[in-house]
Amino acid sequence: MLHLPDVDLKQTRFYQDVFAEGRQLGEAALVLRLLHRRLGPLTPAQETRIQTLPVTELETLGEALLDFQTIADLTAWLQQH
Repeated sequence: MLHLPDVDLKQTRFYQDVFAEGRQLGEAALVLRLLHRRLGPLTPAQETRIQTLPVTELETLGEALLDFQTIADLTAWLQQH
């Protein structure tokens, strides 16, 4: 077993990068599920665009989608962001 003396792995760049990527993927998956439920199927281009948004934008989209009535609302939001 590898023993690293007094190294807090959570402070390493690798851990932080992996954690950030995992968070982004999880947020994107949740937002996509909510959009599918609210608006129905999305285009592959819309899904790809949403999957590549940074976490802060995903959080903003997650709040905005509560007001969406049609797919046009999502399209307009994506064009503005």
